[in-house]
Amino acid sequence: MQNKLLFSLLLALALPLAHAGEATPVASDIALEERVMAVSAELRCLVCQNQTIADSHAELAIDLRNQVREKLRQGMSEQEIKDYMVARYGDFVLYRPLIKRNTWLLWFGPFLLLILAFGVLVVKLRQRRKAMQQAPALSADEHARAESLLSGTDKGVQP
Repeated sequence: MQNKLLFSLLLALALPLAHAGEATPVASDIALEERVMAVSAELRCLVCQNQTIADSHAELAIDLRNQVREKLRQGMSEQEIKDYMVARYGDFVLYRPLIKRNTWLLWFGPFLLLILAFGVLVVKLRQRRKAMQQAPALSADEHARAESLLSGTDKGVQP
């Protein structure tokens, strides 16, 4: 009984620690932090891949933000930091890659696919219209039979 009481007490005392998170450092230089976040918003998290390093909580993103902060403290410009990151990690690190010869497909590929899909749609619709025009017309008896089936007057008796 004492063990259960002691265990419950320790569990109750440890509960607040379970929700404790890592404290974010208070920025001593607000202008520097704004510049860090502006540059970080332009760089892709290499772990998450669909987030910027400003939005990501991955350890690598935190390390990259710290690198950006350190480079800004050293006097590097935003563009120099981006160039440094591209040299180190490749064009993929840029959240919005530059339009270059090797990224044309990335930028213009979706538009090319859209144009191709529109072209296929036009061809298929023309083929369908042509097939409908070439379909044989109903004879007068077939037309009357169809009318009687649709109106419900036909009792299923074959002529």
